[in-house]
Amino acid sequence: MTKRKDYLKWDEYFMGLAVLASLRSKDPNTQVGCCLVDSDNRVLSLGYNGFPIGCSDDEFPWDREGKTSYDTKYNYVCHAELNAILNYKGNSLKGAKAYVNQFPCNECAKAIIQSGIKTIIFLDDKYANSDGVKSSKRMFDAAGVKYKKFKALNKEIKINL
Repeated sequence: MTKRKDYLKWDEYFMGLAVLASLRSKDPNTQVGCCLVDSDNRVLSLGYNGFPIGCSDDEFPWDREGKTSYDTKYNYVCHAELNAILNYKGNSLKGAKAYVNQFPCNECAKAIIQSGIKTIIFLDDKYANSDGVKSSKRMFDAAGVKYKKFKALNKEIKINL
């Protein structure tokens, strides 16, 4: 008997965790998850997009548009990458990798760079032409943070509960 050959590769495993984390998000439009991993392939932290602790997701707006930004989710939602960084309780994220199902915005890019994360593996870059993502890539390039699109070997991961 030989070992299985259809097991998940590390990138598939960690991206799967990021996607699974995204399913915790209560955002009706966009669910994002992030998995932070060290160089020994150990999970350091997970995060998903949602409101800060103590800010009720029943009382704060989930709307994308409003009379002012005060009436939209954008002033309140904490992104998955920032949540993963803030959830980390270790000493340092220096050299870590971040697996995310959406390319990081410019605000998350700043936190990623400042925390010492050196590699981003992303699933989707649907806002690639936005100024925010262009700014993220410019900062990542200047700071030496590598980023690459995730390439799955397996076509599908199923979770049956």
